[in-house]
Amino acid sequence: MSTIRVAVIGTGFGQAVHIPGLKHHSRTKVIAIYNRDLGKSKAIADFHQIPYAFDDFEKLLSLSEIDAVSLSTPPFLHYEMSKRILEAGKHLLLEKPMAMSAQEARELYYLAQQKELVVTTDFEFRYVPAWQLLSKYLQQNYVGQIRLIKIDWLVASRANPKLAWNWYSCREQGGGVLGAIGSHSFDYIHWLFGPIKRLTARMICAIKERPDPKDNNKLKSVNTDDTCLLMLELGNGVPCQVSLSSVTYNGRGHWIEVYGDHGTLVLGSDNLKDYVHGFHLQAAFTGQSLTEVKIPKWLAFPELFIDGRLAPFIRVVDRWVESIDQGKSLTPSLYEGVYSQLIMDLAYEASDKNCWVDVPNLEQYMDLVNLE
Repeated sequence: MSTIRVAVIGTGFGQAVHIPGLKHHSRTKVIAIYNRDLGKSKAIADFHQIPYAFDDFEKLLSLSEIDAVSLSTPPFLHYEMSKRILEAGKHLLLEKPMAMSAQEARELYYLAQQKELVVTTDFEFRYVPAWQLLSKYLQQNYVGQIRLIKIDWLVASRANPKLAWNWYSCREQGGGVLGAIGSHSFDYIHWLFGPIKRLTARMICAIKERPDPKDNNKLKSVNTDDTCLLMLELGNGVPCQVSLSSVTYNGRGHWIEVYGDHGTLVLGSDNLKDYVHGFHLQAAFTGQSLTEVKIPKWLAFPELFIDGRLAPFIRVVDRWVESIDQGKSLTPSLYEGVYSQLIMDLAYEASDKNCWVDVPNLEQYMDLVNLE
């Protein structure tokens, strides 16, 4: 099988996860890196032994050796960069959130279809063994009729008010906890439980100012959410409560609880330093105590890394490569990315208007807006 030659755009998460994950995969080779600072670009390329370093995005895209691009820049750059990548005829591995709106994500989806290019989205929880095991139990109707789903994702990554102001502090640049982790939650809710019928939400900004390193650390206003409280009604009427926060010292971590008339499933991790390591699944039929379920070998990662994000990301790359081989975007694709983005848009609308909003059927939504 041929090697897929990849350029990496974005040197934060891209350098921490994308580059090592792509280098580890047997079918992908990182041959180019982009940073708007050429010195940084060259330093990263030298460190990782990458042949090409660019500070000119268009020049990178014109490099004929590049087959595909992984993009992990801040969200406000995703739409224009993704559009240029697809127009240049390159396959795309896109970080979440997909763009700044569902409309932008939808346009990218149709552009990829028009160009017959693959877009894979980095919804890595679909590839974590404990989550896959939860999916199997749900498919087997372990809990019976679901009565309540409760999701808590409470971490301290932004709890320190002395952390510097950056794009994460600006809603207009795609910052906030909803985009950072809510985008994942909306994808796995759809994956595990099906579509959402309607929702209401409350976005809260607890830390309203942060020091701006570009202005002598003067305090600068923050207008993004660092805590989100959501109530969802699924298509089958099941209520789903979601609490997200990045400012909770000693938060309980990431947990999903499923309560049914026949049993209960609890999946969670209290690891606040690594959002993949530490997940375990507990199960119990009605009247019994929760007991931990062992992960079967056929679901387990073949190799573990110090950084827990690498193993599921490599599985995402597996899916990307498989999609490129088959010539079509396999799930999770930008189609699923549009859905996650749509729920984000509606959550902001519900919070801004202090109301419930209906969620359109995804297939209908994809055909609603006429593209110029």
